[in-house]
Amino acid sequence: MTDTNPPPSGRDSLTDDLRWRGLIQDSTGPDELRALLDGPSAAFYVGFDPTAPSLHVGHLMQVTTARRLQLAGHRPLLLVGGATGQIGDPKESAERALNDPEVVAGWVRRIRDQLAPFVSYAGDNAAQLVNNLDWTGEMSVVEFLRDVGKHFPVNKMLAREVVRARLDSGISFTEFSYQLLQANDFFELHRRHGCRLQFGGSDQWGNITAGVDYVRRRGAGPVQAFTTPLVTKSDGAKFGKTEGGAVWLDPELTSPYAFYQFWVNVDDRDVGRYLRYFSFRSRAELESLEKETAERPAARAAQKALAEELTTLVHGEREMAQVVAASQALFGRGSLDGLEATTLRAALTEAGLVHLDELPDVAGLLKESGLVPSMKEARRVITEGGAYVNNVRVTEVDAVVPAGDLLHGRYLVLRRGKRSFAGVELRK
Repeated sequence: MTDTNPPPSGRDSLTDDLRWRGLIQDSTGPDELRALLDGPSAAFYVGFDPTAPSLHVGHLMQVTTARRLQLAGHRPLLLVGGATGQIGDPKESAERALNDPEVVAGWVRRIRDQLAPFVSYAGDNAAQLVNNLDWTGEMSVVEFLRDVGKHFPVNKMLAREVVRARLDSGISFTEFSYQLLQANDFFELHRRHGCRLQFGGSDQWGNITAGVDYVRRRGAGPVQAFTTPLVTKSDGAKFGKTEGGAVWLDPELTSPYAFYQFWVNVDDRDVGRYLRYFSFRSRAELESLEKETAERPAARAAQKALAEELTTLVHGEREMAQVVAASQALFGRGSLDGLEATTLRAALTEAGLVHLDELPDVAGLLKESGLVPSMKEARRVITEGGAYVNNVRVTEVDAVVPAGDLLHGRYLVLRRGKRSFAGVELRK
């Protein structure tokens, strides 16, 4: 079917913007989807299963897309899967570990809080948080089999790729039934809240279309759906992973400074695509940033713009200001005195933070921090004027750091030359 319906007069097309950004991979009827997206306010839902204590950057595609739809006038239903999170969508390799209900309930509360910065809970199209445990938890096994299960042909369920991949090694009825639970969520949200649209990652297309079909089989609807592409990296590495593991939205698991640095270090080949996915800048601004990156890649203007926008969105303006101040100060382009202890420690941890019981002289600090391989090299760097402590050049080879120079009473910032730095924390 051809996607031909024009947007309402006097209003930019949300559908065209989503397609330009590459945010629609698969969809139900294109004309019907366009009419819904570019039409009057409609309720939509996107789901997040609590399988960890925090969302990570891999979830940003869904939360920023939900924000985009709300800004266009639609009403978000943010579903946190208190029920489906206890089951787990099938993996290609093996059964998922099942978490205790109490653990899942705690993760539900944390994820609800993390979703708050992305949407507005006020106004005519106020967002609403919903939990599928509210309707699934009340359902008996007989009700589930009679009212839900009878609408699902097993041959279609077996045709799902991830299920087929597990048939030889084995798949439990628990994971096999996940599709029914997710489909029932769409029906219940349609019945309770008038939900007309679901979207999710492209790996969820089978579950999502099962939900569209289930709503129809129950005599409701019509409803629509689309999927966003899975976010990838040009070098083949998994998006959202660093040497330290996943990049989380929870500041206790990934500091705002580390979060910012993740985006600053995005490959030039990826940054234009990520800007379209995640940024709320206009098309003209994004095209200008892409052009600047192509002409002056060393300036990393696109990466910095993306890092500042997303860090502000996830962690707030105050944390963003601290992160930028730390990034500048560590390289001698700003004062270290105004940095909060948590921001300073996070930045030094990213660079390499050593813990000492007592402070050696500056040459010893350079060696202990790993900035130089030997005391001989440390003395040479000092003599040549390339050693800095707290952004102050040290020129005496036997210099020591006064206790009063410790930042927050315990930290030192060491730098060799313009770009190599490390941190020291004095144990107390």
